[in-house]
Amino acid sequence: MTDHRRVSVSFDGVVKAFGSVQVLHGVSFELAPGRVVGLLGENGAGKSTLMKILSGYEPATCGDVRLDGVPVKFDGPRAAEARGIVMIHQEFALAEDLTIAQNVFLGHERTRGWWLDDAAMRAETARVLKLVGLNASPDTPVRQLIVAEKQLVEIAKALQRDARVLVMDEPTATLTPGETERLFALIAQLKAEGVTVVYISHKLDEIERITDEVVVMRDGRFVARERTSELTRRQMANLMVGRELSDLYPAKDARPDAAPLLRVRGLSVPGWAHAVDFDVAPGEILGFAGLVGAGRTEMFEGLLGLRRHDVASLEIAGRAARIRSPREAAALGLTYLSEDRKGKGLHVRFGLAENLTLMALRRYATPWLHPSAERAALKTAVDEFGIRTGSLDIPASSLSGGNQQKLALAKVLHPAPRVIVLDEPTRGVDVGAKRDIYFLIQRLAREGKAVIVISSELIELIGICHRIAVMRAGRLQATLAADQLTEEALIAHATGLH
Repeated sequence: MTDHRRVSVSFDGVVKAFGSVQVLHGVSFELAPGRVVGLLGENGAGKSTLMKILSGYEPATCGDVRLDGVPVKFDGPRAAEARGIVMIHQEFALAEDLTIAQNVFLGHERTRGWWLDDAAMRAETARVLKLVGLNASPDTPVRQLIVAEKQLVEIAKALQRDARVLVMDEPTATLTPGETERLFALIAQLKAEGVTVVYISHKLDEIERITDEVVVMRDGRFVARERTSELTRRQMANLMVGRELSDLYPAKDARPDAAPLLRVRGLSVPGWAHAVDFDVAPGEILGFAGLVGAGRTEMFEGLLGLRRHDVASLEIAGRAARIRSPREAAALGLTYLSEDRKGKGLHVRFGLAENLTLMALRRYATPWLHPSAERAALKTAVDEFGIRTGSLDIPASSLSGGNQQKLALAKVLHPAPRVIVLDEPTRGVDVGAKRDIYFLIQRLAREGKAVIVISSELIELIGICHRIAVMRAGRLQATLAADQLTEEALIAHATGLH
């Protein structure tokens, strides 16, 4: 046991307000050293805000954070890191134009005399990349990495900081099962060395598996602290939402017997997808499963005109179509929700209304923009999608991760498309909001839309889809009907065992 890495953390009446909106209401609890603590709560419950206060990104309005019983106030994350408190954010904080090594040491550069010690930094980066299982050169520019690899770089950064308290906010959201297993082994190793790990996740199976205890927050308040072994997943979910939560998935309707609304033949995206055929009918929910890197996201980015692609034939409602840009796709009634809500889904510095109406500006500009109409549309969307915000007049960056996801959903649905592609629609979303999104997807199908859902959560796809297409290494392996949908079958096709 490495005693120098053990530190106790306590929160004593922590309050946080952004202007007139109070998001934390006197939060008090302790984190024992050398424990893995699951921090649970719905989106907007205040989890990330509290951890940002702990790690120096935000000051508390009042109340204390204590390390080993002594109150501390950090004037920024570097001051917190100097005391061994490191946070891995849900949204990446990487400089895209810098290399992996430069990102790992950004703000913590090593020097030899007057010069940067690039060789030492590259060697250390190679060490931590090996720990997280990322097979990439330290000299690789971050912009060349896929989302899952960027997540591993964030984890590698934290490991390099020699953390005593490590906060992980949705760390497995983009990882493959193998990468997730490696991360869990790292967490076990850190725990054995006396490091306190705060694990924020909406994946209750992970919370159940790797945490020693859970702390539950609701509406900015501390609700409960229990040993993980004494709670079922359902009890965790009920504590989070404050009510009995049942029927996570809607009752599945019969697959519609109708001609395809979208029919694709021979879709190829260089380096990512090869000669893929699929179709989806109005009223149908078609899932796409596969391991990270299977080519699902890149294939649909190609279909929407975001990547160079070839297609033998493309029909929408029985008519031949050609798509060279997202604008042409939107005109044909085809829309896409990106898996990268911060980078591609939303303009986080824009206001909520500007984000919502961005894909339907012509509706609000006749001939000039009508802010009152945009605001009315936003009020409707906030109610319809359950977007939790204290004010309508804030930038999208001020929303919690899950509420950003709801805003992104509202945005792509605002132009009333006929074919909807949702890429990881519940990533980073709490269990209550997941249920809302599942029922929304069903409602869209019942309205006659054709819905395609790309997801890394197999149980999610099985719960809501009529059929699931499985991709592996850029090729369509199989399309399974409802009576064939099991996790075992999907994994077998995704890994090439079938």
